[in-house]
Amino acid sequence: MPKPWKYDFDIVRYTRAIELNPEDFRAYKDRGNVYFRKGQFELSIADYTKAIDINPGYFLAYNNRGNVYQQTGQHELAIADYNKAIELNPKNGIPYNNRGFTFLLVGRLGDAERDIRKSLELNRDNIYALNSMAELYAARNDETEACKWLRMAIKKGYNNWNYIRTSKTYDNIRNSECFNAIISKKT
Repeated sequence: MPKPWKYDFDIVRYTRAIELNPEDFRAYKDRGNVYFRKGQFELSIADYTKAIDINPGYFLAYNNRGNVYQQTGQHELAIADYNKAIELNPKNGIPYNNRGFTFLLVGRLGDAERDIRKSLELNRDNIYALNSMAELYAARNDETEACKWLRMAIKKGYNNWNYIRTSKTYDNIRNSECFNAIISKKT
């Protein structure tokens, strides 16, 4: 994980790139990413929006702005941005998974499953989509399937143990034998 001072250095670097070329939509997106990691969501949204204003076809800016909206509980805005990202680049599985996870958060489990499966169809090794499937089954109180998908995600490289231990998405299975067996291997 980068040191906090590195974020400040990155912001200075991207700001300088923008000063040199105010039409550099990627620099706005990259600086928006840094603001997002710092938790400066309003600045992040402003930079992603500027990137979109400069290049309305830049699907990553829509996807990443959707991530900010999702993180801040603005789920309908997140879904709208993921929709646009998918429209612009339907062969990229990341916005499908992100939209699917947002659907999961708002209880639209059928829509969530459709999108997460589409993400996996486009990239069967997407560790975040594998984890999202585990969360989906946890939301459905299906501990067997949830643990199966979580094991697959971990086997493929998903290793955000703090998230697994603390995310409310796993609350329905948190006390299950299979979930605790998975967690106990990393305590």
